[in-house]
Amino acid sequence: MLFHKIASTSLGIGYIGKGAGTAAAAVTCLVWYYIGVGGTGNFNAALVVTVAIIALGIWSGNVVESIWGKDHNRVVIDEVAGMCITLLWVPVTPMNILLGFVLFRVFDIGKPLFIRRLEKLPGGWGVMFDDILAGVYANLILQLFLRFNSN
Repeated sequence: MLFHKIASTSLGIGYIGKGAGTAAAAVTCLVWYYIGVGGTGNFNAALVVTVAIIALGIWSGNVVESIWGKDHNRVVIDEVAGMCITLLWVPVTPMNILLGFVLFRVFDIGKPLFIRRLEKLPGGWGVMFDDILAGVYANLILQLFLRFNSN
């Protein structure tokens, strides 16, 4: 159980209380930037890490739901996964990461375009998939922005 608490709270970030999701997304951005994940052709490794985080989130989300309840605010691994998805296949620059962060948080908090419906999925699936879709939407917009502003 301790393993799942640590995983689902992203090494304890979820315990900070209000703003934990934003903090988890911000920490993910910092780690992504400093490691340079995906920035110089390392896109496959970034994808593998992201898929592993998603799988861990579903598993841990299922386990901690039995003690904390459905999608407890301590569970922030979903924000980590969504932020990783947002930054996949995006050149690692401070501006790109900042734009990705803002886009992801807008979709994650606002929950437009079927995102809210995914929260109703059972267990860890519901915990993770709303943030996964928010990350997909943020990534698509970021990709379009980069394509149209590259010249």
